[in-house]
Amino acid sequence: MRVVLGAVEGLDLEAREVIAGPLRLPYDYLILATGSYHSYFGRDEWAMQAPGLKRIIDATEIRKRILLAFERAEVGMSEEEQRRQLTFVVVGGGPTGVELAGAIAELARHTLARDFRNIDPGAARIVLVEAGDRLLKAFPEALSAYAKQKLERLGVEVRLNHRVAVKGDEGVCLGDRLIPAASVIWAAGVTVPNLKDWLLAETDRTGRVAVEPDLSLSNHPNVFVIGDAASIPWRNGMSVPGIAPAAKQGGRYAADVILAAVNGKRKPAPFRYRHRGNLATIGRHAAIADFGRLKLTGGLAWWLWGMAHIYFLIGVRAPFLVAAQWFWAYLTFGRGARLITGLAPLVQSPSKTPPANASEGSPQRLSLSKADLEQTANGIAKQNQAVRLAARAT
Repeated sequence: MRVVLGAVEGLDLEAREVIAGPLRLPYDYLILATGSYHSYFGRDEWAMQAPGLKRIIDATEIRKRILLAFERAEVGMSEEEQRRQLTFVVVGGGPTGVELAGAIAELARHTLARDFRNIDPGAARIVLVEAGDRLLKAFPEALSAYAKQKLERLGVEVRLNHRVAVKGDEGVCLGDRLIPAASVIWAAGVTVPNLKDWLLAETDRTGRVAVEPDLSLSNHPNVFVIGDAASIPWRNGMSVPGIAPAAKQGGRYAADVILAAVNGKRKPAPFRYRHRGNLATIGRHAAIADFGRLKLTGGLAWWLWGMAHIYFLIGVRAPFLVAAQWFWAYLTFGRGARLITGLAPLVQSPSKTPPANASEGSPQRLSLSKADLEQTANGIAKQNQAVRLAARAT
């Protein structure tokens, strides 16, 4: 096996090559598992103000923004600006949006409850906005209603049937109404970039590629598309969901098809997705689980959600380590979760050009304006806050 780090820029299906910068990598069989990314529905400029959660770097960025919002609210602002800093808007009522809203509410009500003097973190406003008429549409209506009820008990404002427009640093607009918010998190829809341009194939509205029953590309039996990138008919007019179990099953199936072709054996039967169920967590001791006839809510579903995530971790060490960390966080309400990372340098050494008539080697007086001094003082204060948070985390 050869592993190559590179950014794929295109495919040459006729020459059977993958184009990655100066590299042209030939193939006999090709499996495309490019995944999906956040969809801003044509408003990609919102990405800077409303990050989504797909990668580890996204998670640390969101954590940084949330914690900095509390820190900025602490340092003596106007009441209006303080309210803006302590308002968090989550866009999208799917599993990611529900879990994020519940996590922020618990962070504010429990984890940060005793960390500040001038503000009450528990007074933070968390708003979850969904364009549809209910949360978690992949779940039965009874479980969706349970999730909404539990979120509201945590103090989350659930706004259904509302579309969102991000207004820069001001916040978001729900129709004509502006909600001032310093932190907006995007969890509303996904898109599959590039494939429709690389393959010139039929795609759905999210960019997923239509595939044959064996997951191959039409007219190209040696090219397979799996995971979030594939549009695979399932049941009741729906496509196979873009979740990890579906991607894993598709990967195994595509490998079986290729092995059968290489070894001259009969092709496996058409791909059939086996749905194991849906899980979503809402907050501490609150989750929902849908296994068809069996539906669970509350603490039992919450523990099941945790065990399922640990079970599928890779290796032997990871499950035990994560289980221990999660259990400790359960006992201590996540007391070690308050680390701000990725801060750029906030104070730079002042650089002033000496007067033209200054003699070489003579001492010079550095002239700083009031604005310079205020900027430096604010920078030092912010750095001290970051150091204080890091010290608590250790």
